[in-house]
Amino acid sequence: MNRAIAHMDLDTFFVSCERLKNSDLVGKPLIIGGGDRGVVASCSYETRYFGVRSAMPIKMALRLCPEAKVIRGDMEMYSNMSHTVTEIIQEKVPLLEKASIDEFYLDLSGMDKFFGCYQWTTEIAEAVRKNTGLPISFALSTNKTVSKIGTGESKPIGKLEIPEQSIKPFLNPLSIKKIPMVGNVTFQLLSRLGVRTIETLSETPIEVLHQLIGKNGQELWKKANGIDETPVVPYSDRKSISKENTFSQDTIDITAIKSILSGMVEQLCFQLRQEKWLTSTVVVKIRYSNFDTETKQYRIPYTSSDHTLLRYALELFEKVYNRRMRIRLIGIKFTGLVHGCHQMNLFEDTEELISLYQTLDKIKTRFGSDSVGRASGFLNQ
Repeated sequence: MNRAIAHMDLDTFFVSCERLKNSDLVGKPLIIGGGDRGVVASCSYETRYFGVRSAMPIKMALRLCPEAKVIRGDMEMYSNMSHTVTEIIQEKVPLLEKASIDEFYLDLSGMDKFFGCYQWTTEIAEAVRKNTGLPISFALSTNKTVSKIGTGESKPIGKLEIPEQSIKPFLNPLSIKKIPMVGNVTFQLLSRLGVRTIETLSETPIEVLHQLIGKNGQELWKKANGIDETPVVPYSDRKSISKENTFSQDTIDITAIKSILSGMVEQLCFQLRQEKWLTSTVVVKIRYSNFDTETKQYRIPYTSSDHTLLRYALELFEKVYNRRMRIRLIGIKFTGLVHGCHQMNLFEDTEELISLYQTLDKIKTRFGSDSVGRASGFLNQ
């Protein structure tokens, strides 16, 4: 059976959400981000024409496009809209993977027996637009890599079908930068060797690519040749990450408990960013000395930021700990995970804070996750 994999992507998602709230913003250059000292979280096509891009300091973006309007952004709204779109798509497809807050993979393999896959995907996209007002683009092909590249080529508000026999003619003239796993360093390296198009890359011997970029060389060659066996991972199977601490002696020392909770949150946040996850649900669990166990959870805007998640964790602890009994165990879990960029709350954080997180993560990567952290997380160690 031939695979039929669709990739859907909400066009300039944050910008589109803001335009739903205020139609006067339609057609105008728009930057979503965190004030003068912040960075660009998202930007409209009108600003991209001037060279504005995500993660750029807002001061620099405004020098490039002085007419742009800057909006701090509403991550809670964006998260809610993302959940709504997920529900619309999920009820219409047999297998859905939520790849990030604004993009999805759909496995429609076998559905062409009953209904044309391209027509079915078109109707799903229309359902999203009708029910949310958000623009969405998609591409349909035989695997995730080709469909994702196709979506990028179809934007804005486009749709594209790339059957198996058309994959090579579609990919060949494109820049190697279009391949998802090609970052700037790899692009510069291959460009210096004259490898700038996907066709040239597809003709480069695997051995040469392995020497140049290591073990990823074979995978890059396969993608350049339109080969990708990666399965669509069911959204309902998306994993959670968690930590628990069982005390050697039951305790009622709230300061010590909060210190341990803080340390666990920080370690999990580092894991989120290392594995490129964002979480939308925080769960705190306690077990009393009599073995009664209670949990409470918050559904939150997508984030991987320590200070944001620690605030929610401590609030949940205050709510779940209501008996004033000794505690045997404390636990924290992040669930509702989706893949995302190394994304803190770009609407609140300054360049300095984002730089601080990146520096701390580099230290933890080199010396271990316990090598550096908030003082509150070390109080009881």
